[in-house]
Parts: sequence; structure tokens; C-alpha cells
Amino acid sequence: MTFTEYLISKKIDGATFQAAEPALWNEWNKLFEQMSPASFTSQKLYLINPIRRKYQLKVEASETPKPVVAAKPVMKPKPKIN
Repeated sequence: MTFTEYLISKKIDGATFQAAEPALWNEWNKLFEQMSPASFTSQKLYLINPIRRKYQLKVEASETPKPVVAAKPVMKPKPKIN
């Protein structure tokens, strides 16, 4: 997995992130190459969310969402007590 693929999996726009903060992007890229994605995530866990909020990946809505239909409850007749 490359650093760009990792950023996409974390919903971060890598091109915008690299253009806005090249020093931080280069530092993270070098660290990512030296360790596994899981280790990188655990090391930068609290730093990834602010970056994700700054440089959100634009997701194209090519498929319309299907409406969620709730299941109707099954009505059971009550027994008559004489």
C-alpha cells in the first residue's frame, strides 16, 4: 500500500494535503514507508482526524442511495380468555 492509497482509505485528499502542507506530507510519507499502515495509524491516531477535516476527499455520488425500509412488526392475535 502506498501513502496515497492510505490517504484515500482515510478519506483525505492527498493532492490538496501535499500542496498545502508539503513539509508535513513529506514527513508522514517517509514515516509511512518505514512502518506498516497499522503502526502508522496508531502512531498518528490523534493527528489524522484534524487533517481529514481540513482536506476532505470529495466522493462522487454516482449511485443514488436506496431508501431504507423498516420492517413492519408482526401482529399476533391475543388469545381470548373466557
